Amino acid sequence: MAALFGPKCMKILVMGGTRFVGRPLVARLQAQGHALTLFTRGKNPVPAGVEHLCGDRSSDEGLSALQGRAFDVIVDSSGRTLDDSRRVLMATGHPRHRFVYVSSAGVYAGSDHWPLDENSPTNPKSRHAGKADTEAWLTAEGVPFTSFRPTYIYGPGNYNPVERWFFDRIMHEQPVPLPGDGTTITQLGHVDDLAEAMARCIDVDAAANRIYNCSGKQGVTFEGLIRAAAQACGKDPQTVVMRSFDPSALDPKARKAFPLRLNHFLTDITRVERELAWHPRFDLAAGLADSYTNDYASNPSSSPDFSSDASLIGA
Repeated sequence: MAALFGPKCMKILVMGGTRFVGRPLVARLQAQGHALTLFTRGKNPVPAGVEHLCGDRSSDEGLSALQGRAFDVIVDSSGRTLDDSRRVLMATGHPRHRFVYVSSAGVYAGSDHWPLDENSPTNPKSRHAGKADTEAWLTAEGVPFTSFRPTYIYGPGNYNPVERWFFDRIMHEQPVPLPGDGTTITQLGHVDDLAEAMARCIDVDAAANRIYNCSGKQGVTFEGLIRAAAQACGKDPQTVVMRSFDPSALDPKARKAFPLRLNHFLTDITRVERELAWHPRFDLAAGLADSYTNDYASNPSSSPDFSSDASLIGA
């Protein structure tokens, strides 16, 4: 059982905070009464009541606004490599309380056993290996941290081609490419649920130096995902045309035409549920409906490009 302590105002630096994961997280941290500093490139508006610093995290010079600044908590949801995060801490020094990091379940190696827990082997050749390197460096340096490893994050504001990829094909009555027989299992997690876990971990002492898988409770087959997306769009799933393709016959470039990895991708979230007393509020049906209603319906893709589908299912 998580030990939750009463709210304490902390000085929190959020790297970003104006886009997908950052917006619901910043809203929660503000509601908890924390003093927030957002570091962004200045491309998006920031909420009222926060300090805003502009710069570019890709270089030491770009982080000059952070030099000599000290924080209780630093939140990094956009760092991809070890240098990304290390550069920030070189400017600010270690946070007094916690470094909250968004890693990825993509760090894990393939397996014959599912779901994967936080002790499962990682893949040093993964394109997300820099996130695992960051976790290892934080541990070695003695930086108090909490790291989250989500699978596919979805929800309103998603700029990655996850649910929108399926919504586009369903709403424009295009055949939806289906890997194999559609029984491969994947896993999604709603952005609001991830933000809630991130905000919650700050008040849990036991979350220091812990890594958490953080996604939806259940996995879903590719066919089940397409049917759920259709329902979110207000369509009869039985009317959606799915066209199967053989993933093993694809070259690496063609595999990228499908937005999700073409193998099982399922993690065990028992640890985060137990230690943070956190449980996902959104199941897949509710989460997809939220994303469609509160994002896609008001900002539909007017002329989506379906040309890459030909590499999967032919013309």
